[in-house]
Amino acid sequence: MDVSLILVAVIVLVALAFDFINGFHDAANSIATVVATRVLSPHQAVLWAAGFNFIAVFVTGTGVAKTVGSGMIDLKYVTPWVILGGLIGAISWDLITWWFGLPTSSSHALIGGYAGAAMARVAHLRGLDHSFEALVGAAWLKTVIFILLAPMIGMALAYVLMIAVYWLFRNSSPLKMDNYFRKLQLVSSALLSFSHGGNDAQKTAGIITGVLVASGILKIFEMPTWVIFAAYGAIALGTLSGGWRIVHTMGSRLTRLKPRSGFCAETAAAISILFATEYAHLPVSTTHVTAGAIAGVGSIQRLKAVRWGLATNILWAWILTIPAAGLVGWLSMAVIQLFVS
Repeated sequence: MDVSLILVAVIVLVALAFDFINGFHDAANSIATVVATRVLSPHQAVLWAAGFNFIAVFVTGTGVAKTVGSGMIDLKYVTPWVILGGLIGAISWDLITWWFGLPTSSSHALIGGYAGAAMARVAHLRGLDHSFEALVGAAWLKTVIFILLAPMIGMALAYVLMIAVYWLFRNSSPLKMDNYFRKLQLVSSALLSFSHGGNDAQKTAGIITGVLVASGILKIFEMPTWVIFAAYGAIALGTLSGGWRIVHTMGSRLTRLKPRSGFCAETAAAISILFATEYAHLPVSTTHVTAGAIAGVGSIQRLKAVRWGLATNILWAWILTIPAAGLVGWLSMAVIQLFVS
């Protein structure tokens, strides 16, 4: 077999491994609230979430995949080695934050690692002062704006939904409300899992398609069907494996959740993610939106209900994700370039 084809096959497998890690790293986003409110057991929840992760393949488009694969990095600097370096950066940061139980963004780890590797490639070819030429400025501006807006949108929507719920059920007892919302939480958690799969699996599909284009296997950036199904399958399998460290952080340590507040948090997060997926075509962070929504429902009664010290630690992890993954991606590409031109 041709060496270049072996390289492409290896990178595709690494990309799917990242997708799998994305699934178990971000499984907490989809199941933390439904587990915390004891609507489903942890094992029931991951089965439920994984199923809806995969179902999204039949409904969502490929706009996010095109943004990640061809819209953020200047493709003239992209080689299979660049993509490999970027994936190493993303996987490394995901595993580090998973180990410490921090719900950081796999999405931003991916684009950070990819950017870092591409910048290292440009620095190698044209000098360090030209590094930022690898980036497509307009796409990065929109992504950075959404990094800031995503948790605030999730928080605001969740807050408004909680107000609406309290008004609609103002004559009902808390026990009656919770009995009702235990059933509704199955719907909201399914919607969140669906939106998670629809946005996050596309990122890996975009990266794999980028490898196929960079290697000359594809002439234009169009995603083969097998790439799309492989990406959705990998993230669903990752979700099945669970992410229990982060489930604990998101579901119980950030604030105390009831079925009604869990429903509002999941619904607000899902709406925000679907908007970014279907209309903005941006790789929004499922983690950011979900954490913001949980903080939103937690603060509806009093601000002290949210553990803002923990929220601050999560915020710092968010801020560090792109540069940290980018640094690992840069270093990975620098090592690769010692052996290949």
